[in-house]
Amino acid sequence: MHEQYRTVTREGVHEIEINKSRFLCALAPAATEEEAQAFIARVRKEHPTARHHCFAYVLGADGSVQKASDDGEPGGTAGVPMLQMLLRREVRYVVAVVTRYFGGVKLGAGGLIRAYGGAVGEALDVLGTVTRQRFRLATVTVDHQRAGKLENDLRATGRSVREVSYGAEVRIEVGLPEADVEGFRAWLADTTAGTARLALGGEAYGDA
Repeated sequence: MHEQYRTVTREGVHEIEINKSRFLCALAPAATEEEAQAFIARVRKEHPTARHHCFAYVLGADGSVQKASDDGEPGGTAGVPMLQMLLRREVRYVVAVVTRYFGGVKLGAGGLIRAYGGAVGEALDVLGTVTRQRFRLATVTVDHQRAGKLENDLRATGRSVREVSYGAEVRIEVGLPEADVEGFRAWLADTTAGTARLALGGEAYGDA
C-alpha cells in the first residue's frame, strides 16, 4: 500500500482560450468512480450548449483506475493527453473535465492535444495539490483528569488528533504513521504514567 499520494486541493474551474475556442477545465477530488461520474454529469448539465465534455480520472493511491474520453474530438486528442497530464503530475483520486466551446477555428490534432493537456496542467497549477499520508488509526482512552493535558501534548508534538469524544472516559482518535506506532506507545505510557489505553484500528489517508 502506498505511504502517500498527491491530489487536487479543492474543486474548481480554470479557463483558457485558444484561437477563439474556450476550454474550461473543471477539477475535483473523487474517491470512487461513482463520484467521478457524478461530477462529469454535473459539469455536462452546467454547460448544455458546449460542443465537447472530455474527461479523465485517476483513482487509487497507486493509480490503479484510469479512464479517459475524447467525447467526439478526434481519437487520442483530448482524454488521453488529459490523463497523461494527471499521471505526469502524479495526482490521484482526481477527476478532470474539459468543456470546449468551439470558436470556429480548427486546431488540428497537435493543437488539440496541447490545448486539452495544457488546460489540465494550468488548472492544477491554479488550484494546487496536497499530499495525503497513510496513517494507522489509533484510539487512546484516558480518564477525564488527564484528557485535556494529553490532547494538548498530542497537538504540541505534531500528532494528528482526528476526534475527541467524552463519556465515562475520554476517547481520543489519532492518526499515526506506521513507523511511529511503537514510539507512540512508549510516549503515551510515559506521558500518562501508564494510565491510558491504546487500541489500534484500520488505515486511512490524511494531510501529510
